[in-house]
Amino acid sequence: MILKNALWGAAAAVVLAPMANAAAHEGPRGRDGEVKIIYWQAPSILNPFLSGGTKDVESASLVIEPLARYDETGKLVPWLASEVPTVSNGGVSEDLTSITWKIKPGIMWSDGTPFTAADVKFTADYCMDPAGGCAQVTKFEGVTSVDIIDDLTVKVTFGGQTPFPYGPFVGGESPIIQAAQFANCMGAKAPECTEANFNPIGTGPFVVDEFRPNDVISMSANPNFREEGKPAFAKLTFKGGGDATAAGRSVMETGEFDYAWNLQLAPDVIAKMEEGGKGTPVAGFGPLVERIMVNNTNPDPALGPNERSVIRPHPSLSDPAVRKAMSLAIDRPLLVEVGYGQAGKVTCNLVPAPAAVNSTTFNCSTQDIAGANKLLEDAGWVLGADGVRAKNGVRLSYLYQTSTNAVRQDFQALIKQWFQEIGIETELRNIDASVFFGGDPGSPDTFQKFYADLEMYANTFNGTDPQSYLANYLCDKAPTPQSQWQGENISRFCDPAYDALHAKLAQTADIDERAKISRDLNDMLISAGTLIPLVHRGRLSAHANSLGGVKLNVWDSELWNVADWYRKK
Repeated sequence: MILKNALWGAAAAVVLAPMANAAAHEGPRGRDGEVKIIYWQAPSILNPFLSGGTKDVESASLVIEPLARYDETGKLVPWLASEVPTVSNGGVSEDLTSITWKIKPGIMWSDGTPFTAADVKFTADYCMDPAGGCAQVTKFEGVTSVDIIDDLTVKVTFGGQTPFPYGPFVGGESPIIQAAQFANCMGAKAPECTEANFNPIGTGPFVVDEFRPNDVISMSANPNFREEGKPAFAKLTFKGGGDATAAGRSVMETGEFDYAWNLQLAPDVIAKMEEGGKGTPVAGFGPLVERIMVNNTNPDPALGPNERSVIRPHPSLSDPAVRKAMSLAIDRPLLVEVGYGQAGKVTCNLVPAPAAVNSTTFNCSTQDIAGANKLLEDAGWVLGADGVRAKNGVRLSYLYQTSTNAVRQDFQALIKQWFQEIGIETELRNIDASVFFGGDPGSPDTFQKFYADLEMYANTFNGTDPQSYLANYLCDKAPTPQSQWQGENISRFCDPAYDALHAKLAQTADIDERAKISRDLNDMLISAGTLIPLVHRGRLSAHANSLGGVKLNVWDSELWNVADWYRKK
């Protein structure tokens, strides 16, 4: 029996878009001058389909938008669509195999041309092109067709029952791009379209005036934005680069900027900055997890570009005992204390939120150096005179990389010490965040290429349903040269049983059963040692005391409601 009310995070959670505070938005568009945003990870592209980096997705969200998105409470709200389709309103078919979106009338692109269903269909064709290397292709998992019904109606059809049809065109990771602008950018040509990728035409509150990759973006209010009197700011400067410390100070101490993102800093540092009196930190917990990804393939530089970190099994990390021993050696409570304080929690899971999908299978809160050593001994990894374990001529010696950030470098130093105590040698490397998360297929230093044994970063997903996020670990989602090195299966994990269980999730309607399958998928990844979760991180950002309308959103882009921001008088 199909449970029609079991559209997770949808039918039960759909609400009307929140009404803006009218008093805060009185007056003409652009009345409040300039707003300045700083992300210490600088955007390298404004096309989220060609980058998995949060910095790129969120900066692009100022310009290009989805049909629906998640508000600050995690509820699904209409955005470019007139309503969120459900079974009860007829937008989702009775058999749960299709969803029909109706676009709000009168929406214009920033160049003054109409936004239509043709743009929506084109976006699907663009991302689903197998030669394009779309970073968000899991959002379209199971889609068999996208059809134009009329200028303001588009129908998405799935290959089977799909109780959660809110992958395509929902959230900041799956916006709509203009068909006319990207018409010649399909497939392998996608990364070559520099003008479109750097200066997308959008429906959002701002338009790009100038984009300098890995540096600064200058924007102006969109003259064709659909809401009268918005945005309140005529200009927007989006500065990238630097570090979290400088970003935090620029808002809370000097007042140079209005909003600083992702202040990955120790709690005492944040408290000291707040004493500056110019800004306020804001925090909230979503599904963001700091983790170590474990490479299942061989990253040896001696291998050619079609083999390195692509197909060959890792010479030592393919041993489950090694992966488990590394996890046992880590003191997670200390990492939380050192790095995040109350803005962090110990987690053993890839998906720690919402609570319904947070698995209780594992307990990783206690460090066990002795247990880790015994595990390696029993697996035949013998400690050498140099203090490094080896077996059959293979040493447990790893390149451990991450982005440049004070907290991450502290974590690296601690974890290097703990690994040394169990006979594992690590070489530490940190890469500029703008490059590491950039997605440039020509760079050897991106997290997608994973030219290392271990790499550490944080990741999250839009919304409250983890189906698309868990699809990142399907066998065919690993980055390869053929996919322009896009794809979110960073560890190159592949298990047909996992793929089969995920397919079951995609066709399961019952909410409790969906939660159970999600937890089981999480457990498969953790048991396999595909990744080593470290900290369930709260998002911590800061805004100027003079900036109104900010609502921190841990379920979508932090800049989701920038059209509602204004200068307090």
